[in-house]
Amino acid sequence: MNDTPARTAAAWPKPLPVPESMRAIVFRRFGPPDVLEQAMLDTPRPGPGEVLVQVAAVSIGRLLDLRARAGHHPYAQFRLPHVLGADHAGVVAEIGDGVDSVRLGDQVAVFPVVTCGACAMCAEGREEGCASLSLIGTHRQGAYAQYCVAPARNVHRVPEGITPAVAASLALNGAVAANQLTQAGLRPGHWVLVQGAASALGSATAALARHQGARVIATSRSPEKRKTMAAAGAEVVLDATAPDFAAQVREATNGHGADIVVDNLGDPTVWNATIDALARGGTVVTSGAFLGGKVQLDLLRLYSNCQRVIGVRTGNPAAVDELWTQVEHGFRAVLDRTFPIARAADAHRYLEEDSNVGRVALTVRPEDWEQWGISFGTSD
Repeated sequence: MNDTPARTAAAWPKPLPVPESMRAIVFRRFGPPDVLEQAMLDTPRPGPGEVLVQVAAVSIGRLLDLRARAGHHPYAQFRLPHVLGADHAGVVAEIGDGVDSVRLGDQVAVFPVVTCGACAMCAEGREEGCASLSLIGTHRQGAYAQYCVAPARNVHRVPEGITPAVAASLALNGAVAANQLTQAGLRPGHWVLVQGAASALGSATAALARHQGARVIATSRSPEKRKTMAAAGAEVVLDATAPDFAAQVREATNGHGADIVVDNLGDPTVWNATIDALARGGTVVTSGAFLGGKVQLDLLRLYSNCQRVIGVRTGNPAAVDELWTQVEHGFRAVLDRTFPIARAADAHRYLEEDSNVGRVALTVRPEDWEQWGISFGTSD
């Protein structure tokens, strides 16, 4: 395996003349990672208010990539062949009419959540609740390609000193994490319990909470991942499936409990312990339910203890702005490793092994298409 460590991830490319056709990784049928193949597609062109990004790196997600490729995505239908790839980074290659927020050659990250900008939820600044919300790489063609089109309002300049892979790893998960912590009312000194903190989103949330002055309790069922999270700076590292988990949280917090619990897993087997670990006046935040989805909730206990359970669907423009403000002040994503784009199938297999701590990303350089292991598809 020629996995590229995060510290040697590719630098930003220089913008190239935009060709009429481009290379992309597509899947023509649902199935295992081997269904991913290389193909030649027409290069998309930006319309009014849009930007064409020459992709340098793109993140891989469990729901948006692995489950979609396997045909198990719970809420999206795909028109095949399809190009995956939501949160990505690259350089501005073309600009559509009416765009003055970026310039050709700018190094940018793309927040992949596209909203109408006109409905009541959007007008309130709660774009994550937009009824017409769509995702790049899910409802529209994505960034496992040389080029990808995005609305200009979704494109954000990246501060100096950030590699494309790190920028791509921040683009979505960082905004979701910022929205989670903002809506939960995070303050310095709060105890923040992050369930499944080794995941891409969980690691971003834990890192951002710590960056903003919280005291972080990170959980994982894996002893190896717990060691890695402890080395990365989590103050307390626990196994949420331990019979005395809630008692351990109480002991670590001198009986106080967690002010904020971020639980994106929705595991019914640990839900009661999660609530038991919640402080009086505390908040549980969820942005996913991949291990169950249905749990019991004691409403008497909830209101008696002045607690909240809130759902945060994704990020929004305010959260994106907060994310990049924190990046300028030193916040960074947890990047596990990168793979060249031609080894997308290997990257999917690696993520399915569930041994990563943090985000896994693909690099998209000209030489990354020439790696062994992907057959060439036909033009579409």
